[in-house]
Amino acid sequence: MSIEPPIFYLNQLADTDFLIGDNNQQFQQLALELYLQLKQLLTSGITPKVILAEREPVRFLAGFIAACAAKCPVFLCNPDWGKQEWQQVLELVKPDIIWGRGETEIKISPHSFSHHSPFIMIPTGGSSGKIKFAIHTWETLIASVQGFTEYFQLTEVNSFCVLPLYHVSGLMQFMRSFTTGGKLAMPSASVAIAPLKTLTSTPEYQINSTNFFISLVPTQLQNLLENPQLTQWLSQFQTVLLGGAPAWEELLAKARFHCIRLAPTYGMTETASQIATLKPDDFLNGKINSGQILPHAQITIRNPQGEILNSNQTGNITIQAKSLTLGYYPQTWENQNYLQVDDLGYIDSQGYLYIVGRSSDKIITGGENIYPAEIEGAIRSTQMVTDVCIIGLPDKHWGQAVTAIYIPKNYQISSFKLKIELQKKLSKFKIPKHWIPVTNLPRNPQGKINHQQLQKIATEHLQNLP
Repeated sequence: MSIEPPIFYLNQLADTDFLIGDNNQQFQQLALELYLQLKQLLTSGITPKVILAEREPVRFLAGFIAACAAKCPVFLCNPDWGKQEWQQVLELVKPDIIWGRGETEIKISPHSFSHHSPFIMIPTGGSSGKIKFAIHTWETLIASVQGFTEYFQLTEVNSFCVLPLYHVSGLMQFMRSFTTGGKLAMPSASVAIAPLKTLTSTPEYQINSTNFFISLVPTQLQNLLENPQLTQWLSQFQTVLLGGAPAWEELLAKARFHCIRLAPTYGMTETASQIATLKPDDFLNGKINSGQILPHAQITIRNPQGEILNSNQTGNITIQAKSLTLGYYPQTWENQNYLQVDDLGYIDSQGYLYIVGRSSDKIITGGENIYPAEIEGAIRSTQMVTDVCIIGLPDKHWGQAVTAIYIPKNYQISSFKLKIELQKKLSKFKIPKHWIPVTNLPRNPQGKINHQQLQKIATEHLQNLP
């Protein structure tokens, strides 16, 4: 596929029929209307900064294409951000135009329009809770699409989108379908994650899913696999991309048992979605990793001194990619050639990527290094919890105390029973010293844990113990 500018796609809208349902004409009209609004400002020498916070998907996509075609900087935003989050975003962005609003009243201080670069700002923040915008361009997003289509040997990509369009995971599903001439199904009239229980009641549910990709986060997959009807529906998809947060072994085993054509991925907002993916056939044949590297990217594993390690040696992950972000708004990076991330992993001799954990999540207890993912996987394998997260809390004796915050499957499950089961699976120093049962864990829509909130929950719980 060639790298066509967004104005090319705007000019082709009359021939566009990519949205499944009756929304194509509305999309075409809205995109052109919004583009003309921006064009009128541009002819006056004004390049407005646009905040895009539309709740309705068709309006969101129309606004996105209009802003990109007009070469206006556009900031993708969650309409459901709270007052404090919106205040943070508005102070950072100082927008000239807002399309769509959350329920919170948004007030903009008057200021002059100015000239800006036509960047696409995608929100990120992950587990930190603080919103940042990764700076992308049409070219970085298209590079991601090209890597995807080449890796899966496709000319058209059909997507069934149940993830928010303001997030890279939802936006890239649109980009893949729209720019390759594929189809896009969106079962919910909201840019938020669609309620999965409503899927069976939507017309889009009746698509020929054998020709479609669907992207899920692990908690969504877990919910779908608890419903036999939806499990059967999911098993018909060409590919089920899985990302956003680490999946656990029990979940992967259940998906394999039901013959779900799962494709676990590795990527992030900064790379415009996935840069490594395990193909479904590999998954069904028993492989458990993040797959091989997509053609538009390169991953090297380095030690703390920056030296490149050999196959099967664990170290820090460094990424080079044509889809790499230019920086975090408002600063572009001086060196945009590579990005060293917090993740630790290794690449085996066949080129498959394995993620071990995050360097910042490492817990040092009694001089031993512990990575939460291993303990979380062991706890999940007991099938006594529905969710769990491992953190380290300050401890005078151990340095850090391994702490499990978990949701028990029923009230009869105690920490004592969990400890007994873990003794068969883990070394003694890896078994949590503190156990905190909760009714839910603070995860964002992509399934990532808010670690700041989790630390607060754990500290308050231990302070209240007799």
